[in-house]
Parts: sequence; C-alpha cells; structure tokens
Amino acid sequence: MEVLILLTCMGILWLISSRRWRRRVIIPATGFLLTYLIATSAWGLSLLTQGMLIFLPKDSGEAVDTIAVLGRGETLQHRRIELAEQLWRAKRAPKIFISGMTDAPYMIEQLKDLGIPAQVLGGERCSESTKENVQLTSGILYPQGIQKILLITDPPHMLRSVLLFQSYGFKVVPHLSPLPPQFNPREHLLLILREYAALVQYAMTGQFKQRTVAELRQPSAEVIEKIHGCKI
Repeated sequence: MEVLILLTCMGILWLISSRRWRRRVIIPATGFLLTYLIATSAWGLSLLTQGMLIFLPKDSGEAVDTIAVLGRGETLQHRRIELAEQLWRAKRAPKIFISGMTDAPYMIEQLKDLGIPAQVLGGERCSESTKENVQLTSGILYPQGIQKILLITDPPHMLRSVLLFQSYGFKVVPHLSPLPPQFNPREHLLLILREYAALVQYAMTGQFKQRTVAELRQPSAEVIEKIHGCKI
C-alpha cells in the first residue's frame, strides 16, 4: 500500500512539474524508489545475500571439535538453539560453545532444558561485536587445542565471521541459521547492507590478517582480563 501511494504521488508530480524539476528531482527519486523495491523483493534480497555466500564452502557433514554459535539478539536465538541441539545429537561435535553478551547465558540454559549435559556447554557472556565474539572465543578455545569449528550464524553475518575466525587459525565449517520469517524486507536489507559495509571496514583496517601462533598463544592483556570475567 505504501509503495502504491508513493508511485501515485510520483505520477502526479510528474504531470504537474516542469521539465527541469522532472530531470533534477522526479527521475532520480523514481530511480531510487525502483532500486529500493528491487532490493527489498525476495529475489533482490536473495541475490544480495548470495553475493556474500558464493565463495564459502558448504557444510560437508564432517565432524569437528566444537559447535560455535554466535549470538545476534533475541529474535535470532530460537533457531540457533534448535540447530545447536540437532547438530550435537547428530554427533557433529562433542561440545557447544556460545558467544554473546545477551545471548550466551540464555541459550545455554535453554540447551540444558533440552537435555544437553552441562559439561558439554561453554561460552562467554561479554562480547558485543563480531570482533569480540572471535577474540574471546579464540582466547578460550585455542588453549584447549580446538582447531576445527562448526560455525552457526545467519547468512548475512556468515562471511565476515568465517574470515575473522580463519584469521585466528580456525578451520571453519559454516552452517547457516536462516533468518526468521518475521524479518520484514526493510530490516533484512539494512542487515545485509550493514554486513557489506562491515566487510569493507574490516578489510581496510586489517581485521582479516592472519594472526601468528605467538599472538594466539598470548592474547592481549585486555582480552585475558575479559576472559576471566566472562567465561561460562
């Protein structure tokens, strides 16, 4: 309905406006509106998402050391909890590790309620960004000799997460957690655009550079301090 109203208004403005106004305002505005409509269509959103997934390997079904789940807020928790439980029961990994300030404590408790033993579950409850997700997860898992992870996150977030985990020496098997149906097209588009911007920012600031063994064995004092207070 909103789109129909906008198109009607654009048509009326086209009829009553001067040629100069049409060229400077109406045509660019119409182009922007059409681009937005295409980008928020199911086809457009799928195409934008696939652009970030095309170079990632498919989940081969191989066994790994740990299932690593990245928190992304309350609306995305339920599906990740389900996937983590299913993959653990399928014997894809002996342990589950959950990262995220507002997500890890809740998701761990939910997994316990589903019958996952407490000794299988671990995580950290302090990270507020993807960078911190990986820093703290690496700081906890690397000393345990964990090298191969099955990574669970949503499709727009997966490429940045995989590249960052790989820069910390992990072999990563991606496993996508679909966005929930209630995600409206506008929210979905903003999430995708934010991820494209973050990919560029991380690349330009050297976040994807390969860490040395020395860096992995001895994280910064700040990371070590956070781990002590955040490990679950």
